[in-house]
Order: sequence, then structure tokens, then C-alpha cells
Amino acid sequence: MKVDIGKSLKEHRESRDFNLTQLAKATGISRQNLSRWETNEVTPNVLACITIAKFYGITLDELLSLHE
Repeated sequence: MKVDIGKSLKEHRESRDFNLTQLAKATGISRQNLSRWETNEVTPNVLACITIAKFYGITLDELLSLHE
């Protein structure tokens, strides 16, 4: 199974009407890192994914679209 982490991260962010700056402020993750992850330039580490998933109130499976 191929997982497009960047696409999933972007879809979750946009579905909640957040821009990168807002998400960065809310999670303490830099805007630059969020952008790099969404474009698949860099893969986020598991702790960053946990932070984002907790912020959204979802599981890692849901964040990364592993339930499909």
C-alpha cells in the first residue's frame, strides 16, 4: 500500500479551513516543516504526526488515511 502522507496532511488541514500559518501556531510546528511535509519534500517523524493527529482529534490511521 502506497501512502501519500503529504496529500493526506493537506486534505485534513484544508477540510478544517486552516492555512499553514494557523496550523503552525496551533501545533508549534514550523510553517516551513508543514509545507515540506505536504509537498512530500520531507517525511514527518511519528511524533510530529501524533501532534497533528491529537490537535485534530483523530487517530494516526485517520491522519495518514491508512483506514482506506
